[in-house]
Amino acid sequence: MRKSYLIFGSPKIEEEDIEGVVQTLRSGWIGTGPKVNEFEKEFAEYVGAKYAAAVSSCTAGLHLCVLALGIDKDSEVIVPTMTFAATANAVIHAGARPVFVDVDPLTMLIDPDDIRRKITKRTKAIIPVHFAGRPCNIDEINKIADEHNLYIIHDNAHAIESEYKGMRLGTSRDIAAYSFYVTKNLTTAEGGMVTTNNQEIAAKIKMYALHGLTKDAWKRFSDDGYKHYQIVYPGFKYNMTDIQASLGLSQFRKIEKFYSRRAELWQYYKNELKDLPLLLPPDPEPDTRHGFHLFILLLDINKTSLTRDQVINKLHNMKIGTGVHYIALHLHPYYQQAYGYGSGDFPNAEFISERTFSIPFSANLTDEDAKDVVGALKLILR
Repeated sequence: MRKSYLIFGSPKIEEEDIEGVVQTLRSGWIGTGPKVNEFEKEFAEYVGAKYAAAVSSCTAGLHLCVLALGIDKDSEVIVPTMTFAATANAVIHAGARPVFVDVDPLTMLIDPDDIRRKITKRTKAIIPVHFAGRPCNIDEINKIADEHNLYIIHDNAHAIESEYKGMRLGTSRDIAAYSFYVTKNLTTAEGGMVTTNNQEIAAKIKMYALHGLTKDAWKRFSDDGYKHYQIVYPGFKYNMTDIQASLGLSQFRKIEKFYSRRAELWQYYKNELKDLPLLLPPDPEPDTRHGFHLFILLLDINKTSLTRDQVINKLHNMKIGTGVHYIALHLHPYYQQAYGYGSGDFPNAEFISERTFSIPFSANLTDEDAKDVVGALKLILR
C-alpha cells in the first residue's frame, strides 16, 4: 500500500517554473502583456502555424473558433460523442447545434463514415478530436470537408506534440484549439491557445477574446503611449495573463523532455499490462506521432466479474487515482433532453463508456509510481 495518494494527472512543476512566475510577479506586469506575446510566438513556431492567440482555456478557444468562422444559429457542427463536454458546448454557446457521430471502438477517434451519414444542408463544420493525443485520419476528414464545403476546427486539447504525416496538427486547416489545463502535457494551470494560418481569422480571435477591442490591453498601456480603442464586436473576457504565460513558457521549453518520459511510461504500461483482462491502446498509426497524453484502458468485461467502477474504486482504496475519458455525451441528460439522443444511438462510444478508465500517466510519475500502478492492477485483476 502506498503511503501517499497518487493523484491522476499531476503536473511536473519544477523550480524554474516557479521562478518564472515569481519574476513576472516582481515585474509589475501580471495581466495580458509581453509574456503572453512571447508565448504565442514560440507556440506558433512549435506547431507550425502562422498565428497563435493565447486564451483563458481551450473551451474559450473552441467557442471563439466557432464564432470566428461565422457559425451561428440554424447551423450544425459535427462533433464526436466520445469527447469532453466543452467540444459540444462551444458549438451550443455560439447558437449552433452539435450533431454527434460515433467513433472507432479502439482508437476512440471520430468515424469518417458516420461523419458522411450525418451531414445535412445546415452542416457548416467538423470538429475532429485528436483523442488522447492520437491523430485522426486528417486526409479523409479533409476530403469530406472539401466535398461539402465545410470548415474544420481541430480540437487539439490532447495533441500539442502530435503529428500527422510529418506535420504537427497546428498546421492543419482551418483553425485549432489547445488546452493547458492542469492535467495536460503542458500546463498554465488554466489556459489555452488558438492557432491558424489565416490572418483574418487570427485577428478576429484576438479581438473577440478581449471584449471586442481594436487594441489589446498591453499595447494600450505600453511605453509607446496610450492608444484609444473602439468596441467593434460584443466580445468576451477570454484573455490569458502574463502569470499564466510565464509558467507556460517555462513548461514549453521542457516539452520534448516531458514527451520522452511519457513515451517510456507508455511502453512500460504496454509491456506490463498485456496479460490482464484489459484492452490496451493500440500502437500509433503509421506516419503519425502520438501525443501520449492519456493512457486509457478498456476493461475486458468478458474476462472478469468486475465492473469498471469497481476497478477504479479498488484502485482508489489503494491510493491510486484514475480518470474516466469519457462517458459519451449522448448518454448525459442535457444532450438527451435538448437533442433527443438516447442509449443505443452510438454503439461504439457506448462500448467505450462502459469500460474506459485512465491510469496515472504524466512526466511527473517516478518509476516507483508506475510500478505501484501496475502492481495494483495485477492484484485487482488477477
